[in-house]
Amino acid sequence: MGHRSKMALTLFVIGLIGFMLGVAANIVYSRALPLLIEAFPQIFASEWAAWGLVGALLAIVCCLIYAYLP
Repeated sequence: MGHRSKMALTLFVIGLIGFMLGVAANIVYSRALPLLIEAFPQIFASEWAAWGLVGALLAIVCCLIYAYLP
């Protein structure tokens, strides 16, 4: 495989991963977060705790993606 085609494939994969992370963040924000707020109202009453958990999830996903890139 040529050097330019590898670069294009890598950029495509990074874009696809970014798209999937955006979809996952939207799902967490719109569907999972309201359920968690109902289940644990005292913990999630403060916004910083909820966004901290979302940030932690995204950081873990990004680290896993980085670990599995060739």
